[in-house]
Amino acid sequence: MVKQNTTIIYENTVAGTFVRRMNRFTAEVLIDGAPQIVHVKNTGRLQELLMPEAKVTLQKTLNPNRKTAYDLISVYKPKLKWVNIDSLAPNALMKRQLMSLNYELVKPEYTYGESRIDFYMERDGERFLTEVKGCTLADDLHLGTGLFPDAPTERGVKHLHELAKAAKEGYHCSIAFVIQMNGIHRVMPNEAAQPEFKEALVKAAKEGVQIVCYSCHVEADSIKITGVVEDTSRFVEAQRRKSE
Repeated sequence: MVKQNTTIIYENTVAGTFVRRMNRFTAEVLIDGAPQIVHVKNTGRLQELLMPEAKVTLQKTLNPNRKTAYDLISVYKPKLKWVNIDSLAPNALMKRQLMSLNYELVKPEYTYGESRIDFYMERDGERFLTEVKGCTLADDLHLGTGLFPDAPTERGVKHLHELAKAAKEGYHCSIAFVIQMNGIHRVMPNEAAQPEFKEALVKAAKEGVQIVCYSCHVEADSIKITGVVEDTSRFVEAQRRKSE
């Protein structure tokens, strides 16, 4: 069940027009026609989103010591409408989601093995681990499908190996894809970007790691979890067909 408090609303927002990305962390935008250097809250490539003249939403920082006065939080893409690119949003949404459920303990940033897993939970003597991934890349060839990752992520592969190991040890493990786009309900591994991630995801599913996709409704200044799809069986079946 999706609870009503799984929403982030950004305050102090302004509209802008994207000009160019300067590096992983900064971009140039126009606000009321004047150029501004702003912080990009996502180090992913985002090449299909951050296009010249794209409409964007920015949040004005309350920290007077910041080098940049604005954070870039969302981009408008005609087919998807608003796309949230705040890399902190997926974990914030999942924390609210988990806190709304009947866990006795929800602990962020849990060290397991050689990794830090996003959330550790306990309930009725059972242990749970959840790793969260934000999805901002739509599969233009398959309606309603997102792709992850948009660039190689060795860290993501490592997390899947750790979750598979933990599942063997009795943890209830899941990888949660929070889809920061409208109209996307499932996430598939982006084999073109990193085939190793697909291999690790399929193997993790076979070991009992749940693959869960959270769809969202995104506006210029908000993002809200609206639905959930438990999608593990599709990847287990892929592994079965591969072994035949």
